[in-house]
Amino acid sequence: MTSSDEVLHRTDNGVSWITLNRPEAMNAVTWDQRERVIALLAEASADPAVRAVVITATGKGFCAGADLRGAPATAERVAGDVARMIRLGAQRLITAVLDCEKPVIAAVNGTAAGIGAHLALACDLVIAAEPARFIEVFVRRGLVPDGGGAYLLPRLVGPQKAKELMFFGDAVPAAEAERLGLVNKVVAAEALEDTAREWAERLAQGPTRAIAMTKQLVNASLDGDRATALAAEATAQEINMTTADANEGVASFVERRTPKYLGR
Repeated sequence: MTSSDEVLHRTDNGVSWITLNRPEAMNAVTWDQRERVIALLAEASADPAVRAVVITATGKGFCAGADLRGAPATAERVAGDVARMIRLGAQRLITAVLDCEKPVIAAVNGTAAGIGAHLALACDLVIAAEPARFIEVFVRRGLVPDGGGAYLLPRLVGPQKAKELMFFGDAVPAAEAERLGLVNKVVAAEALEDTAREWAERLAQGPTRAIAMTKQLVNASLDGDRATALAAEATAQEINMTTADANEGVASFVERRTPKYLGR
């Protein structure tokens, strides 16, 4: 299979649909798949016709983790190789989601384990099918979580719960994940795609640049102090007020009509 077969892609009504397509491997992500997803997220950021992104998968698994069998061959490992592999691999994938300039929805159809769980949690909104499960599987392999897990998870559930999930590696069912705040909404499996489409198309009709800057503000607020956050907020509002959508939003309010945003 080529990378385009393993990662299906289409754009529909302003939404870029990125679908992992190795159901026989529970969508364990290969080197080629990872690079394809990163490229598609970069394209979504740069394309004004794309105003939201959905990441989902075929089959029973969302992503069972990393499959390194497709990685390029390397020479004998030396000190620094593993850290470099993580920086250039798993961390680039997660960063591509966090830094995408369009809102990204994860439509989690099944098991999300290891880097698969972190791929979902890096998304701005997470919709999970009832059969979905989230597993911090690293401890089962004697490994430290990578792909931004120790960064993402405490920010969603707090440090103590994050440690519990990472220390034990127990599967978290979709309903429990929703209760913990890992998931925004749980739906029946047959309703997953329609719900993701409804949310994504709603986002695609919104003020795209304002949403992008809101995403940046929220993500940055978790790492900085109050003064930095407030300064960033003021700067973002200053920049956003130069957009056509901001002018449309204000004009529609004054004229008492529904705004029509164009993503510009």
